[in-house]
Amino acid sequence: MTYLKLLMTMALWGGTFIAGRLVVQDMGAFSAAFCRFAIASLALLILTHTLEGALPCPPRKLWLPIALLGLTGIFAYNVFFFSGLKTVEAGRAALIIALNPVAIALGAALWLKDPLSRTRLAGIGLSLLGAAVVISDGNPVKLLRGDVGLGELFMLGCVLSWMSYTLLGKAVMAELSPFAATTYACLSGALMLLGPALGEGLVGAIATATVTTWVGLLYLGVLGSAVGFSWYYDGLRQLGPARAGVFINLVPVFAIALAALFLNEIPTSSLLLGGSLVIAGVVLTNR
Repeated sequence: MTYLKLLMTMALWGGTFIAGRLVVQDMGAFSAAFCRFAIASLALLILTHTLEGALPCPPRKLWLPIALLGLTGIFAYNVFFFSGLKTVEAGRAALIIALNPVAIALGAALWLKDPLSRTRLAGIGLSLLGAAVVISDGNPVKLLRGDVGLGELFMLGCVLSWMSYTLLGKAVMAELSPFAATTYACLSGALMLLGPALGEGLVGAIATATVTTWVGLLYLGVLGSAVGFSWYYDGLRQLGPARAGVFINLVPVFAIALAALFLNEIPTSSLLLGGSLVIAGVVLTNR
C-alpha cells in the first residue's frame, strides 16, 4: 500500500504541470499561486488536525525560518512556476525542475559542507548536460549564445527556490514535524502572495475564472499539495528517505505522459534524450 501511495503521489505531482499550464492561460502568476496555496493551506490544516491531532505552535525562534520557507518554497517557487508555464510546455518544465536534487546536493556541499563523491559529481555533470539539451531544445550551442527563453529561466528559478527551501527546512524540521512545517510554510507563503495577487487583479480573476481553471486550482491545492505531501511523508516514515526518494524520478515521466494525453504535447527526440540524461544523473547523484 505504501508503494502504491508513493506511485500515485508521483502521478499527482506530474499532473501539477498540466494543471498549472491550464490555470495560467486564464489567470496571472500571483493570483494563481495565491489561490493554489489558500486552498492548500485550508486542506493542510484539516489534514494536520486529522493526522496529528493539532497544529503545534512554533517557538518564536522559528518564526523567521518559517517565513523564509514561505518566501522561498511557496512565494518564489510558485511565482516562477506559473510564470514559466505560460510559455514552457509541461513536459519540458518538469524535466528542468527534475534538477532539484542536483541543486540541493550542490547547495548542501557549498553551505553545509556535505562532501561530493566522484559518483555524485558525475551525476551532477550528467544532469546538467541533460538539462542543457532540454532547455536548448537539442542545441546546447544556443546556451553559449545566451539564447534562452524567459520561461526556461523562470523554471531554473524554481530549482534555486526549492534548493533554498530544502536547505532552510532542515533547521525547522528538527523541531517541527515535516507536516507541520509544510503547513506553516504554506500559510506564510499564501499571506505573502495576497498583496501582489490583489495588485495583479485577483478579485476580477476569481470572478471570471472558468470551470477548467477552478478544477486546476483545486487539483493543485488539494491533490498536488495537501494529499501529495501527506502520502509522501507517510512513505518517508515507512520506507526511509533513500527508498522513498527514488520515486521522485518518476515525476517528469508522469508529466510527459500526461502532457501528451491531455495537452497533445508530443515529446521530441531531444526532450527524451535530455530527460534520460537528467534522470540518470539524478539517480547517480542520490546514490
